[in-house]
Parts: sequence; C-alpha cells; structure tokens
Amino acid sequence: MKMKRVVVGLSGGVDSSVTAYLLKEQGYEVIGLFMKNWHDDSVTISNECPWLEDSNDAMIVAEKLGVPFQVVDLSEQYKERIVDYMFDEYSKGRTPNPDVLCNREIKFDVFMDIALQLGADYVATGHYCRKSEEEIDGKMIYKLLAGKDNNKDQSYFLCQLSQQQLAKALFPIGELTKPEVREIAKKADLITAEKKDSQGLCFIGKVRLPEFLQQKLQPKDGKIVTIPSNFVQYTKPAPKFKNKEAALNYFSTKFTYQKEDGKIVGKHQGAHYFTKGQRKGLNVGGTKEALYVIETDVKENIIYTGEGKNHAGLYRNVLFVTNEEIHWIREDLALISGEIMQVEARIRYRQQLEKAMLYKVESGLYVEFENKQSAIQEGQFVAWYKNEELIGSGVIA
Repeated sequence: MKMKRVVVGLSGGVDSSVTAYLLKEQGYEVIGLFMKNWHDDSVTISNECPWLEDSNDAMIVAEKLGVPFQVVDLSEQYKERIVDYMFDEYSKGRTPNPDVLCNREIKFDVFMDIALQLGADYVATGHYCRKSEEEIDGKMIYKLLAGKDNNKDQSYFLCQLSQQQLAKALFPIGELTKPEVREIAKKADLITAEKKDSQGLCFIGKVRLPEFLQQKLQPKDGKIVTIPSNFVQYTKPAPKFKNKEAALNYFSTKFTYQKEDGKIVGKHQGAHYFTKGQRKGLNVGGTKEALYVIETDVKENIIYTGEGKNHAGLYRNVLFVTNEEIHWIREDLALISGEIMQVEARIRYRQQLEKAMLYKVESGLYVEFENKQSAIQEGQFVAWYKNEELIGSGVIA
C-alpha cells in the first residue's frame, strides 16, 4: 500500500515540530513547509520571533527528522487577504481576528493548494484540536472537536473551516497536553523542545499593534470621554415587546453615546487604534478604578470609557450575525428561519464556553447568552459548540 503523504506547516515552534515527528512515527511520508508571510521587520518588536530564526529552527527540525523541507513565500496573499482586511476593519472601528482569518485564508486555502499540488493527501498543523468523522445519511461528515488540553484548546481559531478543508486536515497533537508535547520533543531531541510559544499575529510575530496600524491609519488627536455608571441608558426599563425577535433586536443593539453624556478626561491619537474592553494605552490617571474602553466612535474620533471592569457599558447578552457572515462547519445542522438551538459559545479565544441559545431569523442569527458578556465587539468571531464539537461561527455585526 502506498504511503499517505502529509505536508506539515512547520513554523519553527515546538507544536508543529512534534506534529511532524508523530506523523513520521505513524508511517506517513512527511514534507515540511515553512510559510513566509511577512517581510517588514520595522513593525515587529526586535528579536521576538523574527521569521528568519523560525525558518531556521524549522529547517533544523526537518533535517533531524529526515524530511524534505522548503520555504514558501505567501507574503503577497497574506498582505492582500489578512493585513489589508485588518486595516480596513480597524479603520471602521471594528476589531478583526487575524488568526481565524489566517487559518481560513492562508493555511487551509493558499497553503493547502500548494500541498495538494505536491501530491499531499493531507495537510497537518500543530493546533490543539481534534477531528473525527461519522457517516450520516450516507455522507461522510467531518467534525472539529476541542483539544484535550483545556488550557490550550485552539479549535476557536479554526471556526471558519469548511467540510472540504477539514476532510484534508490532520491535527496530531490534539489528544495531548502542552507539557506532553514538550516531553515528546525533548525525548526526540528536537531543537524546539524548550522554545517559548510565539505571541502576536499569526506568522508576523510580536507586533506593536498601534505602530503596525500607523502604517496605514494616520494618527489624529481626539478626546477621551468617561461615561458615569448611572448613565440613563443603563437603567431605563425595557419596553414591552411584540415578539421574541423584537426583544433580541433590542438587547443586541449597543449603547450609543454623545460627548455631552460624560466628561472629557484625556486625549488619544486615534479612535481606530482602540478596541472595546481595552484598558492599556489610555494614559489617564486620577480615577479610583482603571478606565476601560466601552465604545469607540471613529467618525467623531472619540473614545468612550467607563470606570472599572464591571462598568455597565461593557456588558450585553445578545449579539447578531448577518446571513452573509454565518458559517456552519456542520452544514447538516444549519438552522433555518424560525428554528432555535441550545449551544455553548465563546466570543474570543481562551474564554470559557458559556451557555447560549441560537435564534435563526430571516435576516441572520441572534446568539443570546445566559450571562452577560464583556466587550462584545463587532468584527470578532463568535463560535458555537455542542458537546466539545465546534459546529459553526460568525462575525459579530
């Protein structure tokens, strides 16, 4: 029987190194590819994960394992599909998630195409998540499951994958914990065994986000306004609703502010550099508790803040996803208008899963959380699960 060929995205980190090692042990024919997605070192923080060092480590690992290795330059596609999109979203006052996009657009699209051209049967990555398959109504269905290591579960980053992409994907370390992965790397004498996890943007490395954004988005002075915790919109009683959809629409609508609603407490360099829930970088002193961004107005260039992490302006329990932005990994479970589904959901990586209800309506999908969520931010992804399985996701409207 012919050996199955797997192309591994070797990033120069311990997770992808052990991924390649395990596949080799399992008898696959392994090829290592390093994706070079970024050229501009001026915005990365020096010595933190420069791509050169990473590609070097990836090459040493490939040599050690005796697998062919090459570097592929995807910087053009990365700029087009990820970086330009990020600039566009931030300029509109939204907060994109480049890691989720990077998986959908680069690793499991552009990179996967290259792998398939190399005759690969599968593409493997060092993600902490699992995959299973089941035949349902005569059709093979692929499932994306949370990683065994609760601390490291990275299924959220893959929430935009399709059945076609999952069919060709392997996640060999999904059953392991991070300490187990390091132990395997140590035993196999891999150079990356003790290497620190890279932080920052997918494949760019550690980036100073304001400086990164300043390449395209010009600084402009604006005011920081703080909104009192007894602001009238927080305390006014909800109206009577004619149906559930009207109630969901009401509770998913974010608070709006005018400059007159609070007091000016400082200045900033551009509302588009800030995101809801952010605490760092405001540089305003003299408050009892830290200030948090509760809203940004990029048109008027005003940042609205609230004192303390329990400020009412940070919390909502309903969000909306438009039809164009709803994505079902499990297409067979997709809701039609009028249907509801009990799920667990999260709006950011590493957040605990929270009980929620999905309501499909004509114009899109409402996600109603049992508990109020802090800093629901347009542009971010909400992902929903059933029993450890990630079944769908969407961009928050």
